[in-house]
Amino acid sequence: MSDQDLSPLPGRTVLVTGATTGIGLETARQLAARGATVLLHGRTAEEARAAADRLIATAGIDAARLHPVAADFTHLDEVESLANQVVAQHPHLDVLVNNAGIAAPERHTVTTDGNEIAFQVNFLAHYLLTCLLEPALTSDPGGRVVNVSSSLHRTANIQWNDPQRARRYSRLAAYAQSQLALTVFAADPRVTAVSVHPGVCDTALMPLYAHEGVTPAEGATHVARLCDPAVEIVNGAYYDRVERVAPAPVATEDRTIKRLNRLADLLVGRTT
Repeated sequence: MSDQDLSPLPGRTVLVTGATTGIGLETARQLAARGATVLLHGRTAEEARAAADRLIATAGIDAARLHPVAADFTHLDEVESLANQVVAQHPHLDVLVNNAGIAAPERHTVTTDGNEIAFQVNFLAHYLLTCLLEPALTSDPGGRVVNVSSSLHRTANIQWNDPQRARRYSRLAAYAQSQLALTVFAADPRVTAVSVHPGVCDTALMPLYAHEGVTPAEGATHVARLCDPAVEIVNGAYYDRVERVAPAPVATEDRTIKRLNRLADLLVGRTT
């Protein structure tokens, strides 16, 4: 699939997290090139601005299409501030692309919020952001969330009694758990959402999968495709690149979805 396979997207507003490198940057480029207004998220304001400048200079993107925003996902208060900023400035948001992600470190690492770092950055921050952006995403029909997940979710299990992996830590298991949680979250009925494995791409996460992969631009086409309102989606669907396939069976279990929501609400400090 090439950029040309995407329909024009004027009038669409999309927030892409983790948009300063890799698949996120390429997704932002492809969507902005089709006329969408892209909120380009980076860990810091400087990184987000630099990424926007790069797209303007190297890809000919209209500067008016790019709006740099920042939040360090290892700090949930910054996620909340980002959500408040987006809702205030863009009360109608068409698409949220939950793409930001890190490989779990070799050693067990906990954020200042008390969460295992990969679980927070890859899932909990996106959970909180999505919940807080729900009013903007549902202000008009058609709002959707695209979770950039991983085929490694199939190898995972959620350690309900030890989600922080404090007792037994493995970086691969921690990363896979975060991807399973993100995939489960796509089946939450509050906001229409899908998850997608964009293929093994040549990004910072590639060593978790293989020794070589396709370009981030190729992976991004599968993400950008699901942002297109012309592409019909079903809440909770999982895509392996362009093909809709069944996720891990646990990912669509009502009991698991509800249990994960309760856990996530507890860990991000939300009260319902």
